Amino acid sequence: MPRSILLKNVLMLVTMDERRREIPGGWILIQDRQVARIGTADETPPDATEIIDMAGHVVMPGMVNTHHHMYQTLTRVIPGAQDVSLFGWLRTLYPIWAGLTPEMIRVSTCTAMAELILSGCTTTSDHLYLFPNGSRLDDQIEAAATMGMRFHAARGAMSVGESRGGLPPDSVVEDERDILRDMQRVAETYHDPSRLSMRRIVLAPCSPFSVSRDLMRETAALARATGTMLHTHLAENKSDIDYCRDAFDMTPAQYAEDVGWLGPDVWHAHCVRLDDPGIAKFGDSGTGIAHCPCSNMRLGSGIAPVRRMMAHGVNVGLGVDGSASNDSSHMLAEARQAMLVSRLRDNDDSMPMMRARTVLGLATRGGATVLGRDDVGHLSPGMAADLVAFDMRGIEYAGALSDPVAALVFCTPGHVALSIINGRVVVRDGHLVTCDVTQLAQRHNRLAHTLLNESPGA
Repeated sequence: MPRSILLKNVLMLVTMDERRREIPGGWILIQDRQVARIGTADETPPDATEIIDMAGHVVMPGMVNTHHHMYQTLTRVIPGAQDVSLFGWLRTLYPIWAGLTPEMIRVSTCTAMAELILSGCTTTSDHLYLFPNGSRLDDQIEAAATMGMRFHAARGAMSVGESRGGLPPDSVVEDERDILRDMQRVAETYHDPSRLSMRRIVLAPCSPFSVSRDLMRETAALARATGTMLHTHLAENKSDIDYCRDAFDMTPAQYAEDVGWLGPDVWHAHCVRLDDPGIAKFGDSGTGIAHCPCSNMRLGSGIAPVRRMMAHGVNVGLGVDGSASNDSSHMLAEARQAMLVSRLRDNDDSMPMMRARTVLGLATRGGATVLGRDDVGHLSPGMAADLVAFDMRGIEYAGALSDPVAALVFCTPGHVALSIINGRVVVRDGHLVTCDVTQLAQRHNRLAHTLLNESPGA
């Protein structure tokens, strides 16, 4: 008999399916890696190998994180990088990051994933674009496998250092021929395009100010030859816009189009300063955007025009961004911030306020679309068994049960009581079962101290 899990007596089962059904008192049956059946309170639930009573809990699809830099958990709130905008922040941190080691990549990946999972995220991407001291994307992929999280690993790159007019120091850039060879290697070794895949590879030169136009074009060709997706940073702040105009005599969207970086197999992080013609190009081409409101405010970059993007048909997901510019990896907190800053930005009567259910949609279905997934992001038979449950009986939700779904976003962002990824319980009774988080934090803090105080660039 296949292993099965039944979640019953759910306070509110949020499916995010095509009809956006919310089922009070509902139940959901998981068999192996997939959702098998969903039922209402009036329907008798089937038997299962394991039955979990979800009284008092909201159950929803696991959230999808579309942009992160997990190694940055090692450099949160670094003095000198707390109160500066993007380019000053990067110049402060690049020399420190030059001391990263393979062990640091592995441990920081586990730390970021632990935080993401506990916040309700079940699928994540990560944009790793620094590979000093023998570090490889393999280090991150191996660590991710131990955490049990669905993972899109982005092989990033920087190739244009200060001596060639780029922003990063020459010590952290790579030769472009080496970059392309390694991109092809990781794609051929690790990319799994199958439905319900736990691991996919993304090709991801870092930004217009750290790679050449040739590398962008060649990476696009390689991605399309290997069936992988493309990801980069774009139009993050005014300095980013100025660089594109000075270096390429183009807007960021024009540059993206020129190098072949538009289409449903591409998503760009931030796009805070994307202009109206650029928004139209993205919408017409099916290009995706990772909206990262916490980081954008932390660095003073601005507030992305998400409502306008959505009105033009742009695919939008949420991303926590790097933990040195957030400084958190909490997906539910990111959804809350996305709702609040949208209300601040679009505070006239020309459009309705951003709703709690809308941002939960961005965090689930929206993120899945951005990452090119048709098997995660909502709950219905045949979908991946990726779901999370929040216990609504705590003090933080007292008085909010007239609408427990909206309460997830409006109230204090909480941690999950239960998380199931790929049909496997990874959080039970609020505790992560794939690692000891106390020991992980201790090891992480030792490595962070070493990076900050003993690495050559510190």
